[in-house]
Amino acid sequence: METKHEQILRYIADLDVGSKISVRQVAKVLQVSEGTAYRAIKDAEIQGLVSTVERVGTVRIEQKMKESIEKLTFDTVVNIVDGQVLGGRTGLSRTLNHFVIGAMEMDAMKRYIGANDLMIVGNRESVHEYALKEGAAVLITGGFNTSERIKRLADQTQLPVISTAYDTFTVAAKINRAIYDQLIKKEIVYVSDIMIPFSETQFVFNYDSPKRWYELNRRTSHSRFPVVDQQMKVVGIVAMKDLMKDQHVSTIEEIMTAAPLVVTPTTSVAAAAHRMIWEGVDGLPVVDKQHHLAGIVTRRDVLKALQRIQQQPQMGETIEDIVSSQLADYSNDHRYEFRFTVTPQMSDYLGSVSHGVMTSIVTTVGRRILNRLRRGDLVVDNLSFYFFKPVQLEQTVTVHPKILEMTRRNGKLDIELFADGQLCGKALLNAQFIDRY
Repeated sequence: METKHEQILRYIADLDVGSKISVRQVAKVLQVSEGTAYRAIKDAEIQGLVSTVERVGTVRIEQKMKESIEKLTFDTVVNIVDGQVLGGRTGLSRTLNHFVIGAMEMDAMKRYIGANDLMIVGNRESVHEYALKEGAAVLITGGFNTSERIKRLADQTQLPVISTAYDTFTVAAKINRAIYDQLIKKEIVYVSDIMIPFSETQFVFNYDSPKRWYELNRRTSHSRFPVVDQQMKVVGIVAMKDLMKDQHVSTIEEIMTAAPLVVTPTTSVAAAAHRMIWEGVDGLPVVDKQHHLAGIVTRRDVLKALQRIQQQPQMGETIEDIVSSQLADYSNDHRYEFRFTVTPQMSDYLGSVSHGVMTSIVTTVGRRILNRLRRGDLVVDNLSFYFFKPVQLEQTVTVHPKILEMTRRNGKLDIELFADGQLCGKALLNAQFIDRY
């Protein structure tokens, strides 16, 4: 049986795009309290079903689904090849399946064309027409145009016809590079993907008495709650330590911590993790653009998300992958030691190892050492190079990390780098561990 909250969400989802929504209207139509209606509308906003527009109010919008990170849209292809859209503009948001180079006879290429493919071809109108009728978009190379009849067909089929000044080889290379870059990327996880929604979030009003905190504490066993005003805007945080300071107050507002640290649904999980560690808190309120409470995100949820990100399959090599694969471990019982040889991919325009690569090396070494001493996730929150000397191609660099400090929560390393026996780099790295709750 559906709950009232679920009924409201279904009611909102069934509304036409552009319909205006209000708390009072929903409460009246579905015969629920305005508080229940408000929570459901806020949840619908998080899910992307509605949006609050200034001077208009809350309106039903079209829900946008996340695109697969391995795919490109035709709109992206236009940007990649500096193209001009000749027709079928409404189909630009479609996802590209794969591309076909039309450098063969018509009968031979027919077996390769399918729905949502991209036919890369020159000034061959018969191929343009056939591709569109088979459900494929067309990319015309060499800066050629096409006939008005083909443009009208593109509009009818809602498949784009794009023209670019580049030749076929350059276009194929550019698209291949873009696909490769997409495959390297890991999906960015946002707070909205893991947060506890507003409908399940426990909070107190600033005018509530401390008794309300004790009621929520007994019910949930949590000790820290967001504080909101009458407009549901987050104005503070109240925790057990606040109540311990002064037990003879009449309202939460008198003891709360004002202007608390918050995140938004579009904050990345990595950024949220760093803020939690930096501030030493186990949870953060999530707010919308108007600073209204939208939910809460906990350290446990963040940790699970970070572990899931690390387990994602990844294709292609990043600079960090190259560094990690080149780094050989020569450590023994007396000291830590790593070595790597500078390859062309690691160099800058002067032929020396780039500063960014050197930073990746120091970070990778630091992570390896700290994870040996204490298993778990960590965040590098400070890295300082206070000596850096150019290192040439094919030189072998030896890295000697030294542990300066190691506690339950953080680690500090002094890292020295040597090339041909000469000191070429010196850095100080600080990292904080994410506790497993």
